[in-house]
Amino acid sequence: MDTNLLKAILASFLREDIGRGDLTSESIFTPDEIGTAHLVARESFVAAGAARLAAQVFAIQNSAVVTEHAVADGTQVDSGKLLLTVTGPVIDLLKAERVALNLLQRISGIATYTALFVEKVKNYPARICDTRKTTPGLRMIEKYGVVAGGGSNHRFNLADGVLIKDNHIAACGSIAKAVAKVRDKVPHTLRLEVETDTLNQVRECLDCGVDIIMLDNMSVKQMAEAVEIIAGSVIVEASGGIGLANVEEIAKTGVDFISIGALTHSAPACDIGMDWSVSTR
Repeated sequence: MDTNLLKAILASFLREDIGRGDLTSESIFTPDEIGTAHLVARESFVAAGAARLAAQVFAIQNSAVVTEHAVADGTQVDSGKLLLTVTGPVIDLLKAERVALNLLQRISGIATYTALFVEKVKNYPARICDTRKTTPGLRMIEKYGVVAGGGSNHRFNLADGVLIKDNHIAACGSIAKAVAKVRDKVPHTLRLEVETDTLNQVRECLDCGVDIIMLDNMSVKQMAEAVEIIAGSVIVEASGGIGLANVEEIAKTGVDFISIGALTHSAPACDIGMDWSVSTR
């Protein structure tokens, strides 16, 4: 993750949540009261973001906050596992609590869900990757969760690579026309990927010499036929309608990558709490 960008994003989250001040905490505690709290797992999951997200939130709120015992990203934890310990001004710990927990719960959820898909295809060469179906403002963080769960990242944004999709093809007239236009404009060093939903489009892509063919919303049988037609000449990516129930069957077809939007848009948050330990007035 981009450290400078991340810091700015986390600071904006704190501003959103705190507003003009924490009326409750500031009414109860004074700035010199110090406390210690522990972020603890309430269920089993794959942890992600304890050091790079939650700890950073507390540090941005107040640089005097000390963080310890951050669990490593990608660690499978059980209920009751300590994820992070924070010590500092009580007011600041309480101000940062919700943002830190929200992010840790969200990104650990993505890591956990991704790990389930990775486990399903572990006996095949196919790699699990994400998409751009992320929460606006959280893309970098959510994609980090995918990597923590053992997955891979697809494009971060539209400038990261060429992907000619169905609407590009429909508006342009054909795959061949779209490919020709792209090749006339983009550097030769970039790979060119095209989305297909029929075997005829797969053949058209091969005739055009594209680098990556995406098999979008095809049946497993169609994917297997497409992989046979392509015969290892280009990279093959499967996408669309993929879940835990069918991902292994898709991996068996021989595709190289399986991109899944659900990794980031449908992963359930993990249950994590912040337990108070010590308060010194």
